Amino acid sequence: MHKRVSKYRKLRTVTVLRTAIVCAAVFIFLMPVIEWWHEEGENRFTVFLDGVEMGVIGDLKQMGSLYREARRELAQERGSMSFVPMPELTYEGEELLVGEINESSDIKERMKEQIAAHATPEYSKAYSIKVGETMVNVNSAEEVRDIFQETISVYDESGDFQVELVNDRSRELNVLVPVVQGKKEEEEESSLLDFGGAATLTDENDWDFSKATTGFDSYDYGIKEMHFSETIEIVEAYLPTEDIIDFEAARSRLTELQELQQIYEVQSGDTLSGISLKVGLPLDRIIALNDTLESENSIIRVGQELVITVPEPELSVIWTETTRKDEVFDLPTEYIYNDDWYTSKAETIRQPSAGYHETVSMITRKNTDVESSEVLYEEVGMEAVAKLVEKGTKVPPTYIKPLAGGRISSGFGRRGSPGGIGSTNHQGLDIATPTGTTIWAASAGTVTHAGWAGGYGYLVTIRHPDGWETRYAHLSRVLVSVGQYVNQGQTLALSGSTGNSTGPHLHFEIRINGVAQDPRNYVSF
Repeated sequence: MHKRVSKYRKLRTVTVLRTAIVCAAVFIFLMPVIEWWHEEGENRFTVFLDGVEMGVIGDLKQMGSLYREARRELAQERGSMSFVPMPELTYEGEELLVGEINESSDIKERMKEQIAAHATPEYSKAYSIKVGETMVNVNSAEEVRDIFQETISVYDESGDFQVELVNDRSRELNVLVPVVQGKKEEEEESSLLDFGGAATLTDENDWDFSKATTGFDSYDYGIKEMHFSETIEIVEAYLPTEDIIDFEAARSRLTELQELQQIYEVQSGDTLSGISLKVGLPLDRIIALNDTLESENSIIRVGQELVITVPEPELSVIWTETTRKDEVFDLPTEYIYNDDWYTSKAETIRQPSAGYHETVSMITRKNTDVESSEVLYEEVGMEAVAKLVEKGTKVPPTYIKPLAGGRISSGFGRRGSPGGIGSTNHQGLDIATPTGTTIWAASAGTVTHAGWAGGYGYLVTIRHPDGWETRYAHLSRVLVSVGQYVNQGQTLALSGSTGNSTGPHLHFEIRINGVAQDPRNYVSF
């Protein structure tokens, strides 16, 4: 019994030893595989950017550095700055015996694509120029300066002035403003005699008094000062790239003429042609801008407002220069005002005569328009004589349509003879209206005819204070008498079809100095 147990123990021991030897051999054989698994298998991480897979890496430290590199390279490639929401960088770890780790460059390119897809508009360093209410954005301070330099160069042909951008010390924030500076003048040579380092004057008999402080040669000619008329602010900032415009577009927007609507109020004595000269705008342009004007003969009244469009640039230059010129000149017209005359009446009492002079003037302009002019010195070669005109001050009568409604059935001037009985040179307007329509005075005046007048039929004629005359013909009934004074709008008669007439209508005339005029030039129909 004892021998059998001992034999069994020996057999078991041998079996254990054999098993241990086999396991050791297997372990030694699998050691390289285990080492490879530790190196390659357990350090595998799939990286996600905002939920989108970017690739597989073996070291989590790469995840943040690859994102930063992708962001930096994208900004360098675009030459601008983009803002993106805070990214969500996540990963999933896997322990795999097979599979590849992606190249870092490939992962970075995928990240750049993802960043670009979710980036806000690109931002670039720029300069904002604000002129009044207008703002433009350009790429550099050099472009800002060049815009202002080119603006003054239009007037400073000799290039004596330069624009510098300086800080506005009155502002808490860093705001630049353009300042126009003249070139430094050379120091003038002293006219004093220098003896032993002391500047002294010799006896007054040695002094040349011919070099007086007045005269043409004593003035320094040319532009003396330049500055911009508007409030200007220049600020450096990062702006959306799409809001930045190129140099030419920015310069054009600030310096080219812009149409600004203005209103002109008609003054006593104004005419359309006179207003055209006063505001420097062609007469046909004024007529086109105002629906109340039909032609150059349209009536205008004191206080009437006319739309006047005057072109002006956003950026204007104020510049002052001293000039010398000789010219033939006229003196302003002188007036004698007659309160008994209407403003439409004027008589020349003295004819003008031009004068001749040479002047030194200090002229201040806004762009090309003269703002002010001061004569500093003058030598008159021939005296001028001013034109003397006597003119009225009384506002002339106004004229209104002499009936309500109606339709113009025949205009003023040449026409075919209606029904073979009407004139071929029509002296007024025919206004078709039913018999019995009330006819009233177009303006106040005295009745000079009230009754039958041949082809006119029943006719009323009124003489007005300004010398004009109105006629109302083909009436069915006359309600006023000769010598009667009537007010504007007062009833004169009832319409009809008497005299040479082919149907009920009113024939209406306006005569100035006995000559028939087209009533539409003076009355709104």
